[in-house]
Amino acid sequence: MRGLIQRVRRARVLVVEPESGSRGDPGSGPVGEIGSGLCVFVGVTHDDTPARADRLADKIWHLRIFDDEHGVMNRSAADVGGEILVVSQFTLYGDTRRGRRPSWSAAAPPEQAAPLVEAVVEALRARGARVATGRFRAHMLVELVNDGPVTVTVEV
Repeated sequence: MRGLIQRVRRARVLVVEPESGSRGDPGSGPVGEIGSGLCVFVGVTHDDTPARADRLADKIWHLRIFDDEHGVMNRSAADVGGEILVVSQFTLYGDTRRGRRPSWSAAAPPEQAAPLVEAVVEALRARGARVATGRFRAHMLVELVNDGPVTVTVEV
């Protein structure tokens, strides 16, 4: 299981509705939105488990990438009360080693991935996080303001 974590000032997800006629036109508006915190893109592979989802949530919640009073990244979302936006992203398991078109074979099928992404969300909420989400299997537009910029990849 992989997480691409970005420290953000704000972030939101809009879903593009099929009837909008264009993949670039948002449908009904934001489905998930946060202020200061973390935007986390979550990818699931074939051998991931609920235990890994819990470990990823713990890592996200306690990852020290927020500044302390000395400007040192020494605080976590748990410490600062940062909000978290979780967005499912199978492309985190894209393999680009050969050719020009990524292979998605390492990504788990939707039936396996959806409950594990939801397990990450629920584990974060159980730890006290305010969590917003995108919509699984939807075409989403993700808007964010990366703070720093700070971007970290986590794998469990």
